Amino acid sequence: MTEISFNHDFTFRYGEMEAVAPGIRRVVARNPGPFTGPGTGTYIIGEGEVAVIDPGPMLPDHVDAIISGLGAERVSHILVTHTHVDHSPASRLLRERTGAATFSFGPHAASSAGDLEGGVDRDFEPDFTVAGGEQIHGNGWSVEAVHTPGHCSNHICFACPELDALFCGDHVMAWATPVIIPPDGSIADYLRSLDRLQEWKRHTFYPTHGTPIMQAGDYLDQVRDHRLARVEQVSAALAEGRDNLAALRAHVYPDIPERLHGGAELSLLASLRYLVEHGRAIEIPENRETRFHPA
Repeated sequence: MTEISFNHDFTFRYGEMEAVAPGIRRVVARNPGPFTGPGTGTYIIGEGEVAVIDPGPMLPDHVDAIISGLGAERVSHILVTHTHVDHSPASRLLRERTGAATFSFGPHAASSAGDLEGGVDRDFEPDFTVAGGEQIHGNGWSVEAVHTPGHCSNHICFACPELDALFCGDHVMAWATPVIIPPDGSIADYLRSLDRLQEWKRHTFYPTHGTPIMQAGDYLDQVRDHRLARVEQVSAALAEGRDNLAALRAHVYPDIPERLHGGAELSLLASLRYLVEHGRAIEIPENRETRFHPA
């Protein structure tokens, strides 16, 4: 299996606004977990009139920390990378308290099943939808939306050339790989989006969870190679007769705790669907479970 150079060295203080680079500040929400790492890192760009990126979960104390940290500064834009419950729900509280408009690719896809990461935010409706390539301008800053489906279909990143920064949500993280949950999540989409982000590889990447990513081009290559190696591992296990999710999970992830079994099986399902899409596996629905066989 291709190794990824993960970085778990993340220094922060919950509930405090901290400068992480010139023009970029961050407040980390107190929602640590197996899929959120240390918690949701809400970013603030600009000065005086600012944009808030990924306001986070529905935690009033976190919104209080954002507003308190800004003091007399005004929030003019609320930017949301995607609609998992650790990213978008607090936008409603922040909007109520500041009057700022919300910007995102759109609401969560109706076809999504994924309740894994604490659920999805089906109540989120942005004030303004933003397609890939569109720009948003504020007072002294601008961002370009980069559509990066894969983790989920409405995922976008925000590239900020003035700050040499790309705010990459959950698409790439320094401490872990994102879970991809079919049918809304797709490995094929994810790989194409990784390639799209190579255009911004000279920027520092700022994931919503964990530490920033330097030398992003090399890291994107590692993540791509790792994901494809996992697909090949699943393909080999299929060829050995492991034809259902539980058997594949026990083989591919033999040492993970039971609380992560559901996430691991959904990740394996994404690999299986990728193999089916490429004519390398056959999906056979049965009464109690779906089985897969090599094509």
